[in-house]
Amino acid sequence: GYDGGGGRGGRRTGSRVPLIAAVGVGIAALGIGAGALLSGGGGDSDSGDNSTNVSATAPATDDAPPSPTTDPAREQAVALDKLLADSGSSRSSVIKAVDDVKNCRGLDQAASDLRDAAEQRKGLVTRLGELSVDKLPDHAELTQALTNAWKASESADRHYAAWADQARGKKGCKKGHARPTGETQAGNRESGTASAEKAKAARLWNAIAEKYGLTQRQPTQL
Repeated sequence: GYDGGGGRGGRRTGSRVPLIAAVGVGIAALGIGAGALLSGGGGDSDSGDNSTNVSATAPATDDAPPSPTTDPAREQAVALDKLLADSGSSRSSVIKAVDDVKNCRGLDQAASDLRDAAEQRKGLVTRLGELSVDKLPDHAELTQALTNAWKASESADRHYAAWADQARGKKGCKKGHARPTGETQAGNRESGTASAEKAKAARLWNAIAEKYGLTQRQPTQL
């Protein structure tokens, strides 16, 4: 009976071996599968990291300094254009004042208006000196022409104002007209200089204005 039991036990043991072997193979397969998954996951992770790195570094090209969109020369031209827009503001008052002096009308007001105009021309020269125009074509010649023109205009206005003062004096007027004096001649001379310099300045400015689409001006508008 013992031998028979041993035989049965042997059979049971024998039947376990394939089962254990099969389980072992299954575990091994699971291990390989898990390893593959981990390996694959690692690969995906690496790929994801690479994608992240690429996406993180890709915008660097967008961070490159943009090409300049503003033209320094045009900015200077615009600033000068604004100054020139103010330059002719006293022209009409000067013309009227000089005409009043000639005809001995409102001499006090005429003298005052002429001196105000002289101060305005002086202010233009000061403002011009504060502008940067070094990027503009022929900027030195243009600046000099404008400076000469406005200084000559200032001088002419002051001479005409002095003529108005003289016209208010005894025998300053004859038959409704102011007598010409040295101040009259000096005013005319400076006015002529101003006109010549304004013609030069207008020519130089209009070339700049045409280039940048700004207002072109006649000499009398300066």
